[in-house]
Amino acid sequence: MLPQDRAGCRHGPGAAAVNSPPLSANTPRAHLSLEEFMPLLLCATGALGVLPFAIIRFMNREWLIGVLDTAIVAGFAMLGMFVLRSRRVRLASVFITILGIAGMLATIYLKGTNQLYWIYPALIVAYYLLKPGEAVLATLVVIIALLPALSVDVDAFTRTTVLISTTMTAVFAYAFASLTRGQRNQLMNLATCDPLTGAGNRRALAQKLTEVVAAHERNSQPASLVILDLDNFKDVNDEFGHAAGDQILIRLTEIIRLRTRVTDGLYRIGGEEFVIVIDEQTVERAGKLAEQLRTLVQANELLPDRNVTISLGVAGLKSGESIDDWLHRADSALYAAKRAGRNATRVAGDDASMAALPV
Repeated sequence: MLPQDRAGCRHGPGAAAVNSPPLSANTPRAHLSLEEFMPLLLCATGALGVLPFAIIRFMNREWLIGVLDTAIVAGFAMLGMFVLRSRRVRLASVFITILGIAGMLATIYLKGTNQLYWIYPALIVAYYLLKPGEAVLATLVVIIALLPALSVDVDAFTRTTVLISTTMTAVFAYAFASLTRGQRNQLMNLATCDPLTGAGNRRALAQKLTEVVAAHERNSQPASLVILDLDNFKDVNDEFGHAAGDQILIRLTEIIRLRTRVTDGLYRIGGEEFVIVIDEQTVERAGKLAEQLRTLVQANELLPDRNVTISLGVAGLKSGESIDDWLHRADSALYAAKRAGRNATRVAGDDASMAALPV
C-alpha cells in the first residue's frame, strides 16, 4: 500500500494525470458520492423490500411480526434521511448493518427457520458497508446467534447446508467487496492527486475547502490558507531543464510535509503553485508557519549553485466569506509578496491590507 499524504492521496510511481475542474468551490456539493449513494440505495431497497411483508403480516393478523417488519421499514427510512441530511456515511453504515442483522435474527426466531434465506442479503450488506474486519465479526455474530435456532427445528443436513452456504456467501462477499473497494480507492487517487508530487489536485482542494467552510459555519472553527509559489521557476526550467524542475517540486513538497501537521492539506494547483489548508489554526499561527517554510526552503539547497526561494500569501477564513473570496485574498497576499521582491511572506488582513512578517 502506498503512503497516504495530508491531502488523502497515495503517491508513488505510475500514477496518471487527470483533468481537474476550475478552482471554484463556493457552492455546496449537489451530487451524492459513491460512499453516500450505497447506504441510500440499501436503505431504499431494505424499506421497499420489507414493506410488502409488513402489509401481509397485518392482513393475516400476525401482529407481532407485522410490528417488527414495520419497525424495520421505518428504521431504513430514517437512516436514509439521516444520510441525506448529515452525509455521515460511516455512522449510518454501522446502524444500517445492525438493523439488517437484528431484523433478520428477530424474524427467524419469531417466524421460524423458514426465514433463513434473509441471512444472505443481511451479510452482503455488512461486507459492502463495514470495514472487512468488522464484517467478518458480524458474520461470526450471525452464525453464533443462529446456532440455537438451527439446533432445535432443523435436521443435521439442513443445518450443515445453512452453515456452509453462509460461510461461502461471506467469503465471496469479502472477496468481491475488497476488490471493489481497492478499485474505488485507485480511481479516487487518480482523480484527486497530483501524479508528480503526490499532493492533492484542484479537485481535492475544492472538496476540502467546502468541508472547511461548512465546519466554520457550524462551530466558528478557525481555518487558514497558505498559497506559495516558487520564485522565478520558469528561469530554473529554462536553464536546468524540466527534469531538474520536477525534482525541485518533489523536494519542496517533502519539506512542506515534514513541517506541517498530518491534518493539514497540501495541494498543487499550478505548475509551481501550492496551497496549504490549515484546519483549526488562526491566521497568526498560519503566518508563522508560512515564514518557517520560507526560511526552510531558502536554507535547503534545492538546486546546486542556485538559490531557490518561495513567496507566500496567507489568509484566515472570515465569517460569511465565500471560498472564492477567501482564495482571492490569499492570492492577493501572494502577489503582494512577489511585488515586495520575492522570498517574502504577506498576510491578508480583514480589509485590503497586507502585513509583512518580521524576519
